[in-house]
Amino acid sequence: MTIVAVHQPNYAPWLGYFHKMARADVFVFLDDAQFSKGSYTNRVQIAGHGEPRWLTVPVRHAFGSTINAISPARADWPRAHLDSLLTAYRETAEFRTVWPEVQAIYDDLPAESLAAANSMLVGRLAKALGIETRTVQASRFDTGAAKGDDRLISLCRQFGDDVVYLSGRGGAKYQDEAKFLAAGIKLEYTDFEQRSYPQGSATFVGGLSVLDAAFHLGWKGAAALVKA
Repeated sequence: MTIVAVHQPNYAPWLGYFHKMARADVFVFLDDAQFSKGSYTNRVQIAGHGEPRWLTVPVRHAFGSTINAISPARADWPRAHLDSLLTAYRETAEFRTVWPEVQAIYDDLPAESLAAANSMLVGRLAKALGIETRTVQASRFDTGAAKGDDRLISLCRQFGDDVVYLSGRGGAKYQDEAKFLAAGIKLEYTDFEQRSYPQGSATFVGGLSVLDAAFHLGWKGAAALVKA
């Protein structure tokens, strides 16, 4: 049995994204999905001094463009984001242990492609969290004109006949479970409960980038939240 999860290559995503990834055998980056302005594909929230703020990759895009066709508007955005992370987290408990790895990752990011940068960033962060899930790009596979559930089924079929499709709970609102079962694919859902952790402020802010947890708790502490 192969557990397959599919998701857009989001930017430095939250703990729940990595929870889903950790439960899968194969994680497919849906890099050829349509880019949505204002989504988590090119932005995520971090917390500086207890206040959430957006960390956004500036992009050039035309309506209808796929994520893998999006180019950042500034070539120096990884350095700019490192500066923002340094300002926000330099006083955190695990900054000294986490910062060298974060800096090395950002220094290696391909600044000219949003999809490539996000995929590399997620992969490297997953490794730091001890997640060994195989990753692959959806654009590698020919799924013809299939859309929606049919496309997901076609992607799952790339990994054999005994497949479980692992979906986020939100997918239950629009996915046709009967269609997956008819195709011989079991459909399962994953729920992630955001647990609070010390952030250095009185009010806990959930849904932030996994980097927030890493800087406060270290890689092992963040990994424990992901895999709980």
